[in-house]
Amino acid sequence: MSENTYAAGVAVPKLRLGVIKAARSRAAKMSVSLERFGRVQSVIGLLVEASDVGAAVGELCYIYEGDTTNSRRVPAEVVGVRHSGTLLMPLDSTTGLRAGGLVQRSSLPLTIPAGDALLGRVIDPNGLPLDGLPAPIAPNRVSVQSEPPAPLERTLISEQLYTGVRAIDAFTPLGKGQRIGIFSGSGVGKSTLLGMIARNTNADVNVIALVGERGREVQEFIVDSLGEEGLRRSVVVAATGDQAAMRRVKAASAACAIAEHFRDQGKDVLLMMDSVTRVAMAQREIGLAVGEPPTTRGYTPSVFALLPRRLERAGTGPRGSITGIFTVLVDGDDMNDPIGDATRGILDGHIVLSRKLANSGHYPSIDVLQSVSRLAGRIRSGDQIETATRVRHLMDAFQKAEDLIRIGAYVPGSDKDVDEAVAANDLIERYLRQSVGEPARDEDFVALTSAIRNLNVAD
Repeated sequence: MSENTYAAGVAVPKLRLGVIKAARSRAAKMSVSLERFGRVQSVIGLLVEASDVGAAVGELCYIYEGDTTNSRRVPAEVVGVRHSGTLLMPLDSTTGLRAGGLVQRSSLPLTIPAGDALLGRVIDPNGLPLDGLPAPIAPNRVSVQSEPPAPLERTLISEQLYTGVRAIDAFTPLGKGQRIGIFSGSGVGKSTLLGMIARNTNADVNVIALVGERGREVQEFIVDSLGEEGLRRSVVVAATGDQAAMRRVKAASAACAIAEHFRDQGKDVLLMMDSVTRVAMAQREIGLAVGEPPTTRGYTPSVFALLPRRLERAGTGPRGSITGIFTVLVDGDDMNDPIGDATRGILDGHIVLSRKLANSGHYPSIDVLQSVSRLAGRIRSGDQIETATRVRHLMDAFQKAEDLIRIGAYVPGSDKDVDEAVAANDLIERYLRQSVGEPARDEDFVALTSAIRNLNVAD
């Protein structure tokens, strides 16, 4: 066959042969460059389906509004693969996305800056500032997805982390590396209690995740509850309730990643998340969008798989510790709702806030009798445990006889425990009540111990 022929013996002039070769070369180059891009096939609700992306689950992609990279782009995470299509969940609103838009694969997970430059800052789940200040310049970027330390790499919890709240430090003590939940309905003081702990704790760094909050509540928490003193050694990661479900879930992951960075430096970190329930609700939105079957109260299986992965990231490591305080917004004050029940089984204790106490002006509205720390015996001395147990016993005796006492039907001398409870009730109430700006002192518990002992001796 001569050089003027091509393919199946078809004669082609030399000039045309050169054009064809050049076109083939351009096509080859184009196919190489387009390997990193796919196309949007459909946008339904929260879910975007794209073709020819080739990304793995968990990878970060960028979805462009148009068919060029000069248009606005929306970060998205790969949440599933269906046949030859890739399922993406955007971290921002899907408004403006359309079929045919470019999808760029980054081949990397979502990362966030970490380091001392974040202290005193309020950022979003992408690490961008929300406080009007320049973007934090941190030398390190860490993936928001990571594995917790292996079980046998975790050091034993033996040292108490003081919160500055008398009702917690005395009756539900926290160890460095412990994880505990604050369970309550809405409007009984969870955010105020978190701010109080952040100001008064002896942790080195606070990392606070505000997930699903109302827009005005973020500013109120920072100014009123956290204050300038608390913010100075804190990092706040915020994603409000009006933002995309994936962004709310990533806010929790980003806070965990920042806390892990400080922990690996050997610091004692206090990680506070408000709230786990809203993270679960965001994950439910994602699960329903990708076609998961709803189970208990509409929560999908991925919700109950997500909870241990997030909560287990707190704890001790080979160096440093992350003490986790996670608020749980229970539905209708039902402490056994699906998220509350699942979370309580994962954590190392729970603090219950009482609406009855809150309505009576008792602050903090901690129900001591329903609250428990599973590590109290490891971090408190025998005398301290004895006093706490005795106070709980007196509180329980008073609570059982309270109706009779209030109406004057109880006859003194009928029950020795009730008599002691009545005598000690005012003392215990004064100890448990604490204003927001009043830090706890060691002398307060010593005084309570002495008074309880003197009460027993007198009887």
